[in-house]
Amino acid sequence: MQNNLPRLPLARRAAQYVRMSTEHQQYSTENQSDKILEYAARHEIEIVRTYADEGKSGLNIGGRDGLQRLLADVRAGNTDFGHHWR
Repeated sequence: MQNNLPRLPLARRAAQYVRMSTEHQQYSTENQSDKILEYAARHEIEIVRTYADEGKSGLNIGGRDGLQRLLADVRAGNTDFGHHWR
């Protein structure tokens, strides 16, 4: 996400993960992202990365490339975010 705001400290920067299992699911990844962005704005959190899986079952991690990239980035320390929700 690109904007003209000053860069926040890592503790105020976060990634979002959105997933939709089927086109019949009520909330699309775009709807999920919109709600996450609204929450982040209210709490002065900058969303700097989005990981997404569309049309993927939530039953297991296999085939969920977005979630696997998120986990791999965190494990490798390849992150420009550090915020976590309590």
